[in-house]
Amino acid sequence: MTTILAIDQGTSGTKAIVVDTEDGTVAIAEEAIRPSYLPGGGVEQNPQQLLASVLTAGRRAVSMAGRPIDGVALANQGETVLAWDEATGTPLSPAIVWQDRRAESICAELTEHSEVLAQRTGLVLDPYFSAPKMAWLRRHLTRDGVVTTTDTWLVHHLTGEFVTDASTASRSLIFDLDSAAWDGQLAEMFRLGGERMPRIVASDEVVGTTRAFGQETPVAGLIVDQQAALVAEACLEQGTAKCTYGTGAFLLANTGPDAVRSSAGLTTSVAWQTAGQTLYCVDGQVYTVASAVRWLQDLGLIQSATELDSLAAADAEGVLCVPAFAGLAAPRWAPEAAASLSGMTLATRREHLVLAVLQGIAAQVTELADLVGCDVGRPLNRLRADGGLTNSAALMQAQADIAQMPVDIYPNAHATPLGAAALARCALDPAMSLEEAVGDWQPSTVYEPRWSEDRAQQFRTTWAQAATDCASKGDKP
Repeated sequence: MTTILAIDQGTSGTKAIVVDTEDGTVAIAEEAIRPSYLPGGGVEQNPQQLLASVLTAGRRAVSMAGRPIDGVALANQGETVLAWDEATGTPLSPAIVWQDRRAESICAELTEHSEVLAQRTGLVLDPYFSAPKMAWLRRHLTRDGVVTTTDTWLVHHLTGEFVTDASTASRSLIFDLDSAAWDGQLAEMFRLGGERMPRIVASDEVVGTTRAFGQETPVAGLIVDQQAALVAEACLEQGTAKCTYGTGAFLLANTGPDAVRSSAGLTTSVAWQTAGQTLYCVDGQVYTVASAVRWLQDLGLIQSATELDSLAAADAEGVLCVPAFAGLAAPRWAPEAAASLSGMTLATRREHLVLAVLQGIAAQVTELADLVGCDVGRPLNRLRADGGLTNSAALMQAQADIAQMPVDIYPNAHATPLGAAALARCALDPAMSLEEAVGDWQPSTVYEPRWSEDRAQQFRTTWAQAATDCASKGDKP
């Protein structure tokens, strides 16, 4: 029996689970984190709060499990960065969160290099990724210490090592996708050429040991949170895809050993490195999902997300929502786009607005699914789904209806840490395949399309035009 403490350090909280190969998940502990939202698009976290949440949640989970652990796995936010003193581990800046938009000026300066960056990194030149944030931090906050993603800092506190995994490095814009290595020329573009960068490791590599959770224990299974969920949902073959519905929605599809360059405005990253092989994925993002639901709460239209199903209308009666509350990501990449509601009449009620928001979320995910199909060379025929908002039958049914494909709900609320745990098991037992480490799972619910193909196509066409209008208005001064 192998017992793993798997930690998912996320945007709004840290989750720690203890999972073993015989009893499954035996303990869960969570610690909330509150990002600070600042004028001008800034989003920051207190690094000490991040570290404290990892240590507290991890120790609570181990204590609740009442058994020794064989390994520690860590999934991370992917693009959140900070500066810190490598000698002492002391933070020298706030953590600049992946949602932060203050590096837009950095990206604007590099517009002429956008095609080169896309070809070499698989990414779009956008403040979402870590290098623009690092560059902004260096210009505006501090030149001292090292500047890295949060995983490197957390692992340093646990083990003393200075590492990041390939999936996290690939989210930076200074990583060569084909060689899976840092690219000095790209770093120079961002004026990061003199920075000390962490060693890139595989997700099935033991990177060090820690005593933070009791006896000395190997640390392995380092990976970005969304790629970890791709592992957990057994999207291990080319063309399989999942979408996580959380703060945002993140649709990823495995492209196998081919670092496919998207022809559709999506991004390509390392999915994971295991067994000496690098696998890739394409992905698209919807920036506001749970945050769009919170907007409904803030307006008093719903009391909580648990009311979505009871309050959503059976039909939106022509009301259309583009929930671009934080701009639009792929394929439009319109950070200045604003949300829109249209088609309202005096007969419009809150239940129509609630359903319109949910349909707007599902429409954005559907666009991404179509684009992913183009990039992997064949249409997606099923979508695996996880995240808190998969509890909303209204949202998941809208997803199946608009996308015209079945949606399989992952039966566990902890896909991200379970994926990291599977990778850690491979690290501790190199003879174990990733398929064996993940195991089989059956969906808790399958949502089949109820709309006709014609109705779905008409809705998608109308919604796409509304989204294009939002994007074009965002471009105007």
